Amino acid sequence: MSQSSQAFDLQNQAAYQAWRQHRLAHAPRAGMAPVLAVAELPRPTESEKAAILAQVAQASFAIYQAQNFSPDTAAIGAELRAFTDAFGLHIAEAHRSAGDNGVVALRVSMAEHQRGFIPYSRQAMNWHTDGYYNGKADTIRAFVLHCVRQANIGGQSQIIDNEIAYIRLRDESPEAVALLMDRGAMTIPESPEADGSVRPTSTGPVFFVEAGRLIMRYTARTRSISWKNEATRKAAALLQHLLENERDYLHTLTLRPGQGILNNNTLHNRTAFDPDAKTGASQRMLYRIRFHNRIEGVPHGKTQ
Repeated sequence: MSQSSQAFDLQNQAAYQAWRQHRLAHAPRAGMAPVLAVAELPRPTESEKAAILAQVAQASFAIYQAQNFSPDTAAIGAELRAFTDAFGLHIAEAHRSAGDNGVVALRVSMAEHQRGFIPYSRQAMNWHTDGYYNGKADTIRAFVLHCVRQANIGGQSQIIDNEIAYIRLRDESPEAVALLMDRGAMTIPESPEADGSVRPTSTGPVFFVEAGRLIMRYTARTRSISWKNEATRKAAALLQHLLENERDYLHTLTLRPGQGILNNNTLHNRTAFDPDAKTGASQRMLYRIRFHNRIEGVPHGKTQ
């Protein structure tokens, strides 16, 4: 068992405490995560890549600002895919809303396959990791969220590193961690799709370890979700309470055009935006690409 895997062994308190101390000492505090410059979005330099990878090592995510990018929204998608290619993110999800290069445009939409889904509305989104409803074979391990146009009002994102969430919960209740690591902890029921197909039922843990890395599959939603038993539901409620009350390692930002978040599927949420839009429309548009593999090239010996 690797040293990092031992830290997630509930019986190995010494390994956990050593890892915990290192993790908290190196993770950026609230408001301290830098915005890293990328001169040309599709062609990050070696020094730009190194800075982003170092930040991912410390926080599981990096915020970047592209200084030069195409004004053509269609071209931005190709540039964004070239950017993620530079970090070894080649295994993109075949999402039902994806266009060219696997890019999904997150904007207010009444399209049949998007209507009624919160990502395509102006509503707030609660804490979650992406693809929490996917089966194990389709686990989302990384994604990029890139701002094309920002909202007039609202649309803030908040981020908490999954490992910080794990630390908070384990410090409060190792028993809750054990319950949420159970393979049957959380079930998302099947869901009919607009094309007549059915997304199958997905059951799995909230926390699991893969190749020494902590992976999360989580949503704070209360509808269309079931927990294994009452004890597991209470464990999930405790986790949500801790997320809602995190301050030291909570990162809040409003993405502006050319800015984005590259991350290993970190916990995040979103505030509502443009509440006064009478028609329900909004100019806000973010591009998202989700991947089944993790960001490659993170420095050895770091937390990620």
